[in-house]
Amino acid sequence: MMKAKIMDSMQKFSKAMFVPVLILPIAGILIAIGNVFTNPRLIEKFGFLDNPITMGFGSILSAALLPVLTNLGVIFCVGIALGLANKKKAEAAFTALLGYLVFLYAMNKFMELRDMLVAPDQLQGSGQALVLGVQVLDMGVFLGIILGIVVALIHNRFIDTTFNNAFQVYGGARFVFIVLIPVLVLAAILLSFIWPVIQQGIDGLGGVIQKTGNFGIFLYGSLERLLIPTGLHHLIYTPFLYTSLGGVAEVGGQVFEGARNIYFAEIADPAVRVLSQSVIWDARGISKMFGLIGACLAMYQTAKPENKIKVKAILIPAVVTSFVAGVTEPIEFSFMFVAPALFVIHSALSGLSMVALNILGSRAIGPNGFIDFLLYNIPLGTEKTRWPIYLLVGVAFFFIYYFIFRFLIVKFNFKTVGREDEDQETKLYSKKDYNEKKSSVPADGGLVAPTSDDELSGKIVEGLGGAENIKTIDNCYTRLRLKLEKPGLVNEGLLKNQTQAKGVISNGENVHVVYGLTVPQIREKLEKYLGRDNGGDE
Repeated sequence: MMKAKIMDSMQKFSKAMFVPVLILPIAGILIAIGNVFTNPRLIEKFGFLDNPITMGFGSILSAALLPVLTNLGVIFCVGIALGLANKKKAEAAFTALLGYLVFLYAMNKFMELRDMLVAPDQLQGSGQALVLGVQVLDMGVFLGIILGIVVALIHNRFIDTTFNNAFQVYGGARFVFIVLIPVLVLAAILLSFIWPVIQQGIDGLGGVIQKTGNFGIFLYGSLERLLIPTGLHHLIYTPFLYTSLGGVAEVGGQVFEGARNIYFAEIADPAVRVLSQSVIWDARGISKMFGLIGACLAMYQTAKPENKIKVKAILIPAVVTSFVAGVTEPIEFSFMFVAPALFVIHSALSGLSMVALNILGSRAIGPNGFIDFLLYNIPLGTEKTRWPIYLLVGVAFFFIYYFIFRFLIVKFNFKTVGREDEDQETKLYSKKDYNEKKSSVPADGGLVAPTSDDELSGKIVEGLGGAENIKTIDNCYTRLRLKLEKPGLVNEGLLKNQTQAKGVISNGENVHVVYGLTVPQIREKLEKYLGRDNGGDE
């Protein structure tokens, strides 16, 4: 029971991290576009860019978006509070912003009273920084994460508090803020003493990872894939992308922490000729754009001849999604549970691909597929990113994946897509689910697909055991995340075959149904069908 609660909390936190994390790539892409108009090499090559209008536009765009990277604390604080709030999410986000300001000024005043503040010209290397113009301990994005969690916990606990007398105006979100103030002041005082010790530990961990070199990179890349089934893989890469674990670098006289932040700062600075090694922590695109496509080719070629048309119809959309948008779950779920050894091999190869990029000196990234790769790397030329090496490594891993997967599938007779026995489907089903699915398949072998949004939502509800079985509804990037009263009522066969779900994962009362990039629309229509408000309010 305790394990289930811990997993539930971690999954909720992992989902909440998506609120701020998914915004940051937008800033990065716009910074990259701004760099296109100010890059000296591109201006020299394309004369039409040498004019004050485009150059001014590019400079303004980069300058406008860079502050997003230097104020991650408040972004994560508001985003996490919003994501973790069970209801009245807007009030939670607003309270988080107020709480963030209260904490900053409380810590600054306490440090001033204790004579702990260093001179403004001695900030660099002192462990202190200016955050929204307030000098406090340099907690980076961790401050936002901590305060976001604190605000969400207090919000969920006291948001329903009401009064029936003259104090009724101070109920709800106002009472949450009242309770929050002393908590934040006390936290500011305690962290003034505690955080320097914690920071030493974080710096030490980062040092160990850096000293282990390629082994540390391999371990990071492998774990980031291995945790896909739990939905906790975001907890692996997020600290490296946005905290000092992913590196610390001074760019243009300003200190940046985290691989993604350093990368965005470096590509926007014309004086930076070669990108730093920290970029490796964001080099997750090789397996997405190349490796898994090789794996799909292996699965297709090893499928039974009579199943190849069906396999092609299943794998081609998954390949396009993985290559273009970096969404790998449809492919990974096709072999994750029927051949877990292949998933372990895939995770190891993902880590090795990052090691290869590091050894060969490529600093290109494509974390979310080929579109990201084009926008982030091509405008910079080959000097900064050495992106042609990235493509060569990708092609090499396409063949590595292909030959390893093909050999293992044939050698161990793994029941990947198209190789299932006559009485089985290559899905995460019991035989009972398979028999239920057979009854819904027309004579021509096609799947019965809903013809309207209401029908689709109705089928999802049916597959989840009925409306009364659904306690909460949420989603992340590709998954419908649900908490069910009786998880045993889930009909995986129906969900996969009549709602086009890519996979179903159950962990206690938490059930994830994988739909891909359309999941926000599916969730919205499902909530409308059930008559529930966004965010789980009923």
